[in-house]
Amino acid sequence: MCGIAGLFCQDAPARAETLLAMAGEFAHRGPDGVGLYLDAGIGMVDTRLSIVDLAHGDQPIADESGRFWAMQNGEIYNYLELREELTRLGRRFRTHCDTEVLAQAFAQWGPACLSRLNGDFAVAIWDQQERELFLARDRFGVRPLYLADLPGGGLGFASEIKALLRVPGARRELDPVGVVDCFVSWSTLPDRSAFEGVRELAPGTYLRLREGGERVLRTWWRAQFAPREEQDDRPEGELACELQHLLAEAARLRLRADVPVGIYLSGGLDSSIVAALARRVVPGVLRTFSLGFSDRRFDEGPYQDLVASSLDLSSERVDVSDDDIGRVFPRVVELCERPLLRTSPVPLLQLAGIVRRSGFKVVLTGEGADELFGGYDIFKEAIVRRFWARQPHSRRRPLLFRRLYPFLGEEFSRSGPFLDRFFGVGLEGVDDPLYSHAVRFRAGERLLRFLHPDVVGAIGPEQHLRHRLIARLPHDFSRWTALSKAQYLEIESFLFGYLLHAQGDRMMMGHSVEGRFPYLDHRVAEFALRLPDRMRLRGLREKHLLRVAARPLLPSAVVDRVKHPYRAPILRSFFGAVRQDYVDEMLDARHVASTGLFRADAVAKLLLKCRTRQQDGLGESDEMALVGILSTLLLHERLVRRPQLAAPLLPTRVVAGPHAAGLAAHSTRP
Repeated sequence: MCGIAGLFCQDAPARAETLLAMAGEFAHRGPDGVGLYLDAGIGMVDTRLSIVDLAHGDQPIADESGRFWAMQNGEIYNYLELREELTRLGRRFRTHCDTEVLAQAFAQWGPACLSRLNGDFAVAIWDQQERELFLARDRFGVRPLYLADLPGGGLGFASEIKALLRVPGARRELDPVGVVDCFVSWSTLPDRSAFEGVRELAPGTYLRLREGGERVLRTWWRAQFAPREEQDDRPEGELACELQHLLAEAARLRLRADVPVGIYLSGGLDSSIVAALARRVVPGVLRTFSLGFSDRRFDEGPYQDLVASSLDLSSERVDVSDDDIGRVFPRVVELCERPLLRTSPVPLLQLAGIVRRSGFKVVLTGEGADELFGGYDIFKEAIVRRFWARQPHSRRRPLLFRRLYPFLGEEFSRSGPFLDRFFGVGLEGVDDPLYSHAVRFRAGERLLRFLHPDVVGAIGPEQHLRHRLIARLPHDFSRWTALSKAQYLEIESFLFGYLLHAQGDRMMMGHSVEGRFPYLDHRVAEFALRLPDRMRLRGLREKHLLRVAARPLLPSAVVDRVKHPYRAPILRSFFGAVRQDYVDEMLDARHVASTGLFRADAVAKLLLKCRTRQQDGLGESDEMALVGILSTLLLHERLVRRPQLAAPLLPTRVVAGPHAAGLAAHSTRP
């Protein structure tokens, strides 16, 4: 796991000074070394978090011929098997690290090697002979890779946006399209970011660039659900047995490291399965790390203790208070580099800090299970809404929402129009490809009333999230079941756009910790994508097959537990007993007006509501608006208006290509 950056210049040499300044912006991603590669118009740099072959794995690393030079952010978990296969083909290795396996695999098979990789990675490979740069990203976008065009047809790439903003001529401006995307759907699509001129290389995609400006962009993998007639219809017991085997193998591979590996344990089904499978592999002590909250409405401590006791785990828990969240929030915004609508990432940054201080660099987590096995309420909402749409005037069918959200019971008994206003809008538009997510997107669109009209007005019709998201749908999307469509949209808009970003990579790497996700092993994912609907949702009970597979592994209280969504406190974190000075500063009417981002009058009304309702609390929409406004203003202040630039790093490994010049001026440290 590392951070990587590079410049592919068409009209000038890549400058080491710029690359080392870029690396300084993500020094937290890899404190164990800095590798620099220069070859005329191409320059690459990485900050290393050493996990495999600690002594010899410094990047960049070449294949045996010296033609292909590779850097990567991430891990190839099946590198030992690939190394053995490549050795049989005549390849000779100098190290025992997975990055050399990557370089040799690319030399042997070219871009086709990607389908052989079981890992989470963002890679950059330079072909000295053909003068070609190859960039690729893993199947689910676990590891980030941002792109920005350079003058003269060149390209910059980096693990974090802050690095690209260090390139001379870069525009430090928020992108209205990216900001609106985040308010509507919590994330941006890969074609944009929160910053002007910066986009992502989409998950499961590679890009080839040649001197002269030629570019080739290809999708090499995407989540492809099976149409109903092609779903895997084997007996439940046989499917459950295979699923348990696939997950066990995925966990085994992700426990490979030359450093200790721990487990994130939430107390829910997904992470508990990972812990149970790891327990079967790891002899002796297995360390787990958990979150607790001083506000017990958010705490899952009893279930964490139950799992730890039943599996004989060594557990450590960090308790997070409202004040902790308010204090750490600005740092979280800097790391996420985009507006947020929740405070949920903040405790995860604190959890990563405990992991690192305990001497761990790697943790396994349960991310991905909900998206692949049908675990979210949004999937049930879509099923109920489609059922209701068959008889839109029924007063009984919408009562199924009471089973999903017991806290809405009072609203049901008091006011039927509540359902019509919230879940009933667009009820009969079942042919809409975004039907399952229409309620969520409309809730986000209501937040746009706080944005300045100039921000919303800067977005053309073709730039709207809905238009761009539909354009990205697979060609056979219409053949999929309603549940499969909903799951795909959740993967496309939430998993790699928000969950793996704001609650995954950025929070872990904020403390130099690598997250590994067994459920996102492509073999597990491809198995899940073929399952019949009833194996994912059984009635309104989520993750049916996963529960069946888990029953031999865990206590029934965990297997049968109703899903507890992970959330964190909001209002009292910013307007509680301890005042956070930045809150008043950012939300001051004059400051809000000076940014041109929000309507100062609307923000003032929300601020008054926050101050007067500290005990009663805010509604969900107002809480989301508060976090969205505050995070956007912090982002503007700290990365646009008054950025604190990181110091350039000194390289510990320098490689000069055949056309490099001027490296003598760059010293190295031992």
